[in-house]
Amino acid sequence: MTLKARIQEDMKSAMRALEKEKLANIRMVMAAIKQREVDERIELDDAQVLAVIDKMVKQRRESIAQFQAGGRADLVAKEEAELALLNAYLPSQLGDTELDALISETIAATGAASIKDMGKVMAAIKARAAGRADMGAVGARIKARLSG
Repeated sequence: MTLKARIQEDMKSAMRALEKEKLANIRMVMAAIKQREVDERIELDDAQVLAVIDKMVKQRRESIAQFQAGGRADLVAKEEAELALLNAYLPSQLGDTELDALISETIAATGAASIKDMGKVMAAIKARAAGRADMGAVGARIKARLSG
């Protein structure tokens, strides 16, 4: 079953169970997927659906930080609920040791020696760890490794 089909099935089960909040969040995900399909006039595959969900996760994390800074606990709770639902559709996250091993392996494979080579390393890791790691944190680790 594709990821998009799984999301659609979850939407149907949320409708049947009368879970209004979950249904609204799933519809939001489906709308984002459909919007991208209409904009690009394509049918999204699992990798592209993951990219849409990953973008939404990043937006939720940024919103949570902003709402916490503004003292809006009600909006923080709403965003965290949406984030939890989105995380359910992402593959399991890489652990610190796995991430460090992937970075070391990619640096060796690309022959990166300085901070100037960070783009090559990031591109290679992004292809292999899509949806399984926060690319902002990965970028910071790569920068530390290449400059140190």
